[in-house]
Amino acid sequence: QVQLVESGGGLVQAGGSLRLSCAASGIIKSISTMGWYRQAPGKQRELVAFITSGGSTNYADSVKGRFTISRDNAKNTVYLQMNNLKPEDTAVYYCNAVDSGYYYPRTYWGQGTQVTVSS
Repeated sequence: QVQLVESGGGLVQAGGSLRLSCAASGIIKSISTMGWYRQAPGKQRELVAFITSGGSTNYADSVKGRFTISRDNAKNTVYLQMNNLKPEDTAVYYCNAVDSGYYYPRTYWGQGTQVTVSS
């Protein structure tokens, strides 16, 4: 079993920056993809960005050019640097990790961290 612990959320004014971190611990075989999702009130959870173990990245169109995802494979940690934040970025941000070391890959979620952007 893998535990994901997120940190770095908070309240920031529009135009500001925040950096989220997510560390994986527990019985880890081979984490392939790590990523961030977010869910705003009344909306479905959506992908923000993900990064593979090889460093390939993918971003939602709404955050391209403002957010940067990175990871430290040795520490099983993923980061999300969020710049030029907008009120519409307000949401609970969830860390996600896929352990591909099993016959069927296992997906894990963090508990979520609140990001609030004031106008």
